[in-house]
Amino acid sequence: MRDESAERRPAGELEAGVLAALWAAAEPLTPGQVQRALGVSLARTTVTTILSRLYEKGSVSRVRAGRGYAYSPTEDAPGLTARRMHSELAKDEDRGAVLARFVSQLNDEDEALLRSLLDGGEIR
Repeated sequence: MRDESAERRPAGELEAGVLAALWAAAEPLTPGQVQRALGVSLARTTVTTILSRLYEKGSVSRVRAGRGYAYSPTEDAPGLTARRMHSELAKDEDRGAVLARFVSQLNDEDEALLRSLLDGGEIR
């Protein structure tokens, strides 16, 4: 029997790789172009599935390219992280507790940055 857990990638690793390839591109990429940019042995159908899921999540947009699509990220990496944070926050009824726990786990530098941003400061 094979140990499939040893072969599995961590959750989100493929999506992160696909998004990184899209962020590095100057134009929308087709699944085949993304596959080549990743430089790993993934089937084009796997890449297409990942792109379709990212599209359903709103992380990428797509335009017709021949019989298929070419994909672009809808936001940069910090924007995507912020959207994920909002999504996680929305999952809990006690938003105050979640935010309090989050803030209590910030290091001093991040806490000072957050305070500055909340006070209307600029990002450093």
